[in-house]
Amino acid sequence: MAVYVTGGRGSQSKAMRAATLITRLQTMQRDIDASRFAVFRLNGNGLPAARKLTCVLDNWGTEAEMMAHELVRAYGDELKLHLDDSLLPLLWNGSGEGQTADTVDFERFVRRVKGRQLPFAGIAFPVRLGAQGNGYVIFMADVLDLASETILDLHGRACHVMTDLLASDERRLQPSEALSERELGCLQMAGDGMISEEIAEKMGLSVHTVNAYLGAATTKLDSVNRIQAIAKALRLGYIR
Repeated sequence: MAVYVTGGRGSQSKAMRAATLITRLQTMQRDIDASRFAVFRLNGNGLPAARKLTCVLDNWGTEAEMMAHELVRAYGDELKLHLDDSLLPLLWNGSGEGQTADTVDFERFVRRVKGRQLPFAGIAFPVRLGAQGNGYVIFMADVLDLASETILDLHGRACHVMTDLLASDERRLQPSEALSERELGCLQMAGDGMISEEIAEKMGLSVHTVNAYLGAATTKLDSVNRIQAIAKALRLGYIR
């Protein structure tokens, strides 16, 4: 995942904080021979249907939007429900032959998601921080073979990552940085899972213009990419 600096000390500081978090997540990823990581924030209150899981940090690269959508489509409801009543890590197997997530001696202290709906195995560490925020730190690979002490260690580190991520995401926009109606509209539709081409068709705009609006919103929200901008807009109540 690239970190783009848009200018100014605030943006540089934001990029440096994001880079530090990414380095920590990459270290955790290497510790279990995973190939990808993602951090999801749970936004909204009430019943699961009224809440939304949004990816706020990842190293999926150009496939980030699609991968986040697929993970939420496959296991989003289960992830939201699980966060309400348990802090046990969730495991799932991938759809391909040999794509498995197993524990050496810890099976009764994790919960396994049924079905093979994604082209990778994964482990999701739930993090509940009360009013500060809730979500998951997720690692994915073709094969995950985890010992109990490794799972316990990673879960603790995942909580620290989420705490530091949310602590760096508190700034509200100043009046001079207010999002325009078009920027909010594009951001809302992107948050609803629409890609730029779909937003452009719905709004009667070119894809280039939609991307420009989303880029401007990302800059105003002091975010490092579109996904983090959506998560911050949800957190601050700019979109639903």
